[in-house]
Parts: sequence; structure tokens; C-alpha cells
Amino acid sequence: MSGVMIVTGGGRGIGAATARLAGSHGYKVCVNYLRDDVSADAVVKDIVDNGGEAFAVHADTSNEVDVVRLFRETEQELGKPTVLVNNAGIVAPSERVENYTIERITQIMSVNVIGAMLCAREAVRHMSTEHDGEGGAIVNVSSVASRLGSPNEYVDYAASKAAIDTFTLGLSKEVAEQGIRVNAVRPGIVETEIHASGGDPDRAKRKSVEIPMKRAGTPEEIAESILWLASPAASYVSGAILDVSGGR
Repeated sequence: MSGVMIVTGGGRGIGAATARLAGSHGYKVCVNYLRDDVSADAVVKDIVDNGGEAFAVHADTSNEVDVVRLFRETEQELGKPTVLVNNAGIVAPSERVENYTIERITQIMSVNVIGAMLCAREAVRHMSTEHDGEGGAIVNVSSVASRLGSPNEYVDYAASKAAIDTFTLGLSKEVAEQGIRVNAVRPGIVETEIHASGGDPDRAKRKSVEIPMKRAGTPEEIAESILWLASPAASYVSGAILDVSGGR
């Protein structure tokens, strides 16, 4: 594998595992982060120490100006992007819909939906054969919450990921003739820090009893699926939504 990959939310969790795996497979990697520069720099160091090429870019993916800059700086530093992994996403503490605030809803949708769409837009502008690109791949990170609904936890997060599923299907058809494949991975319960950010650090362990395989997944397992969809091995795959959820 080779090319230039942008991983949004690449400093931790699934994003960090994806960036490291991509670096080990020969991709030049842009590790995007919002707040945790220490973690992002650690990912970059791991890739470089293993003979790869990577750099970190601070950018808020829900901010249009930042997204445009993210792609511009990546092209200047590493070359024209060929893969986008739309991984950046957030959850809020578990709450019933009747108690949602407008601030909560707006933040979830801004990061999880608008941010992903903005990044995909820029990816198309850089990769499309109609924009002098050479084609590429977009892999959106969704969630099995999009088909389970996450009642009494975070229906808003589930709804944002359902939007990503639909966006994946529509965009894949729109750019198929422009050399761009668009797919999504739907992780199930995965051992990452996102549970703690939602106020429930033990959630993965508690929920594992609901999974047919009786365990949570690892970021590395999700990364393997993302890398496959991004790779030439999946050259005839577009518009696919792949559940990586332990059978759930």
C-alpha cells in the first residue's frame, strides 16, 4: 500500500490505531487532532521511528476554514491526499432525549455529521479525476448505534451515525465515476476513551455481555477493517457499510 492518508481524530483510539497501521503499510499519514497534541505527536513519533512518514495537524473538523487548511497543509507536506479516514467523533453523557439541550444536539451534529461532510467535500476536491486528481478512497467511521438507536444512552449520537451511513451511500454513487470509492465501517463496542468522555468509562466492559462474542473490540481490529477498505484489495468495493461489532 502507498499514498497519503488523512486520519481525522487520529491522536487516540481507533484513529491512532489506524494511523499507526497505515504508516506500517507504507502510507504517508496526516494525524489530525483537536486538543491532545501530546497523543498526536506520540502517534507521529511511532510512525517515524518505524521508518514511515507522518506529521500532525491541529484542526477542528467542524470548522470549514480549518478543514480547508488541513487538506492544504497535508498536500504541501506529504503530497496530494489519496485516502481520507473520517474518524473524528464525539458522544455526550448518557441522557434521555426529553432532557437534551440545543447546545448538546448542535455539538454532536456539528462534529459527527457536518465535520465528516466537510472533510469528504475537500477529499473529493483533491482526489476526483474531474478536479485533476488521481482518485482515492474515503472511509467513514460510523457505529452500530446507527441501527440500534442507543435508547436511554445517546440517541443523538446514534442519529448522527445514521446520517453518516446515508451520506456514505449517496456519496459513493455520486463520485464512483470520478475514481473515488466511499465506504463505512460500523464498529460495535470498542475499548477506547470515548466511553470516558461520555461519562461512563466502564461502559465497554459492562456492555460486553450483550455482544455475541462476549467481549469488546480493540481499536486495532477496527483499524484492520479500515485499512482493507482503503486498500487496492477492496478495489471493487464502494457504498459498503461493514459491521465490525463482534456479531452484534
